[in-house]
Amino acid sequence: MRITVAAVGRSRAAKGGAPEQALFDDYARRLVARGPAGLTLDLREVEERRKLPTETRRAAEADLLLAQIPNGATRVALDGRGKTLSSEDFAKRLSRWRDDGIGDIAFVIGGADGLDRRIIDGAALVLSLGAMTWPHLMVRAMLAEQIYRAQSILLGHPYHRG
Repeated sequence: MRITVAAVGRSRAAKGGAPEQALFDDYARRLVARGPAGLTLDLREVEERRKLPTETRRAAEADLLLAQIPNGATRVALDGRGKTLSSEDFAKRLSRWRDDGIGDIAFVIGGADGLDRRIIDGAALVLSLGAMTWPHLMVRAMLAEQIYRAQSILLGHPYHRG
């Protein structure tokens, strides 16, 4: 299964690199791409640079995000008002989608103003990583870790139990 993370904002590599991006990349590299629980992870960043009113900005970001989602992908919107899942339930959800023949999943992370309703309304799942507000670059890293953890659970790997 191919997983795309479409996110507003670009990782600005500070001196020595951005630690959040390094975390994302580390978990993406750890994924096993082959076999029944095989996963790949691709990050696609978008950025709206114009100074726009909030609603107009969200709509413009939605256009950019939607253009990064592979055709036919099952969409998951990350939103603080979404559903929280345990790591085990998240793994089960990915497994169910895989077993249903879904080959592409797109996780969508909005900008500072959140996601446009078009993204949320078109999502198969609106997912929350908890009630707290997280920096967007950390959300990417946390999501990548949970995807890796889900694969570890599905493979019976000790990472999750450690």
